Amino acid sequence: MINIKLSVDSVKSFVSEDQIHNFQDKISLAHQALLKKTAAGNEFLGWVNLPSSIEESLLDDILLHAKTISQKAEIYVVIGIGGSYLGARAVIEALQHHFSLMISGTFPQIIYAGQNISEDYLADLMQVLDKKDYAVSVISKSGTTTEPALAFRLIKNHLENKYGKAEASKRIIAITDEKRGALKTLADNEGYKTYVIPDNVGGRYSVLTPVGLLPIAVAGYDIKKLVAGAKEMESFLKSNTSIDTNQAMLYAAVRNALSFQGKSTEILVNYEPRLHYLSEWWKQLYGESEGKVGKGIFPASVSNTTDLHSMGQYIQEGARNIFETVLSIENSHQTLNIPEDEENLDGLNYLCSKSITEVNQGAEEATRQAHVDGGVPNLRISIPKIDEENMGQLLYFFEFACGLSGYTLGVNPFDQPGVEAYKNNMFAILGKPGF
Repeated sequence: MINIKLSVDSVKSFVSEDQIHNFQDKISLAHQALLKKTAAGNEFLGWVNLPSSIEESLLDDILLHAKTISQKAEIYVVIGIGGSYLGARAVIEALQHHFSLMISGTFPQIIYAGQNISEDYLADLMQVLDKKDYAVSVISKSGTTTEPALAFRLIKNHLENKYGKAEASKRIIAITDEKRGALKTLADNEGYKTYVIPDNVGGRYSVLTPVGLLPIAVAGYDIKKLVAGAKEMESFLKSNTSIDTNQAMLYAAVRNALSFQGKSTEILVNYEPRLHYLSEWWKQLYGESEGKVGKGIFPASVSNTTDLHSMGQYIQEGARNIFETVLSIENSHQTLNIPEDEENLDGLNYLCSKSITEVNQGAEEATRQAHVDGGVPNLRISIPKIDEENMGQLLYFFEFACGLSGYTLGVNPFDQPGVEAYKNNMFAILGKPGF
C-alpha cells in the first residue's frame, strides 16, 4: 500500500493544470529513460531496481553482523561524507528517541566522522572513544576521499592502540568497491569484514545499500521493513506512467513548471525536529543531481515552527523566487495533553481540549495559508506516521522524482563534475604531489 500523498492544490494559483500537464511528454521520456537506462548517467542507475533486487541473504547477513557489533560496542562510528552518511543519519534520526544520547538503550549509539575536517571535532571524538567500547564502519568506494580517509587514519590508529591490531580488525567494517581501491586493498590485507557498494549506484542514491542499511540495523531499526517500503514505492512508480496517478511524476512536473515561472529555490519544510537530517539528505540529493551547466532549482530547508521565528519573515515577504514543499506527518507516536491552568496567565487554556499534534498541525495549515497569500506556492507531501516502511517509501519517492526532474530539466542527474574543483585547489594549496 502506498502511503505517501502529494497535494499540489496550493500551487494552482501560480501555475495552471495545463502548464503542469504540458510537462507530461518530457516526464514520460524521463520515466522511460530511467527504466530502460538509455539517457546520460545510465551507468549509475542501479538504484532504480535496487529495492526489488536486494537479496534476503544480504539483509540477514547485515542483521547478523549488526547483532555482533551491538554485543561488543557502546558506540558505532560511521565514517563517510555526503551520501555515504547522510542517508543512514536521516533514517536513524527520524526513527530514534529525540534524546537518545541521554538515555541508555539496547543498541549502540551511532555517531559520525569523516563529514568535516574540524580538528576540534576529531579531538573531541577521540576523547569520547578513549572511554567507550566502539566499532567502526568506513564508507568509501576509493578509500582516498580526503575527509573520511583522514578520519579513518586517526580512528584506525586509535583502535589499534586501544585494542591491539587483531581485535581492532574485528571492529572495523569496510563498505567499499567490490574489486579495487585503496580501502578494498587495506580491507583484504587486514581481514576486515566488507560490504560492497555497487558500481552502478552513486553515493547520494546509496542509502538502500549496505552504506545505509548496516548503520540503520546497528541502531536497532527494521531494515526489512525499510526495504519493503521502498520496494512498494518502486513497483508503484514504475507501473504508473501519468502525472495524474504517479506522485513522483507530478512532483517533478510541478517543480519544473514553477521553475519556468522564476521560482528558482525550493524550501523543504518539516514540522518535526527528527526530520532535520532527512532535509539534509534531500538537499544533497537534489543539489548534487540538478545543480550543473548553469541550471537547477536551489534546495534549501527549514524546520518549523522553530524557523518561523527566523526565516519565516523572509519566506513571507522576501524575494518571490521561492516555493515550499511541506513534509506533513499525520499522526504522532505519543499523546501529550495540554493541562488546564487556573490562572491562565499565558492565555493557553483555549488549547486544553487539543493535543500538541493538533496545535502543530494548526500552525502548519496557518503557515501554508499565509505563505500562499504572500506569493509562495506550496506543495504538501504527507505520510501517516514516521516508521521504517514509510521512510523507505519516502526515500525511494524522492530518488525517483529527482531522476525524473533532472532529466526534464535537461541535466545528467547522476554525475557531479563540479565537486572536483575545490578538491583540486585544496590539493594544490596543501602540497599534494602532482597538483
